[in-house]
Amino acid sequence: MAGSPALLLLLSLGLCCTGTQAQRNTMEARFFNRNMKHPQEGQRLELECLHYNKDSGVSWVRQDKDGKLHFIVYISMLSQTTYPGNEKTSSQFEVSGGDYICMLVVKSFRAQDQGTYFCVNYINQVLYFSSGQPAFFPVTTTAAPTTSTATPQSSQVTTKDNSQQSPHAEGTSNENTPRFYCKSVMWVNLACACLLLLTAITITITHCQRPSSA
Repeated sequence: MAGSPALLLLLSLGLCCTGTQAQRNTMEARFFNRNMKHPQEGQRLELECLHYNKDSGVSWVRQDKDGKLHFIVYISMLSQTTYPGNEKTSSQFEVSGGDYICMLVVKSFRAQDQGTYFCVNYINQVLYFSSGQPAFFPVTTTAAPTTSTATPQSSQVTTKDNSQQSPHAEGTSNENTPRFYCKSVMWVNLACACLLLLTAITITITHCQRPSSA
């Protein structure tokens, strides 16, 4: 049991050193302006990388919406820069480094610059990636078109117009119906009167032509 305190001391030192090493190896990429959420088109965008090894270079990469990685720049611990195509300068990006901070500047943020930005350390043939910093335009929403409501209104107006006109048409038909009946009855009465008159005349003529009994 005499060795137990020594064992506990070794375990404590091991846990402490492991926690310190994990914390020291943490890398973070973030906006230099803490209040920024979304960059605007044409805006100057500044990002910073917090890394743990000042004796190694730092690379910046961007992951697009499709998950493809794009190399942006590498800066050595002597502040020598290398851009795609082995170029020493870039018209779109600037980079600067300190002991534990590396700054990346996008001079004019464009649609093709959207993505998630990472900084990378290469130490003892191992790549260490930072946390990612998304940089996308703010999402805009458009109002739904309202032209579809015009069609029901016009149809309602047409229906109302037809309903207003239909009673007038029915009234005209109803007004013409009694006139037709009146004319028919008048002609029937006139025909009957003529027939009675003709019958009376025939009877009178026949009675007058009959010889008298004297």
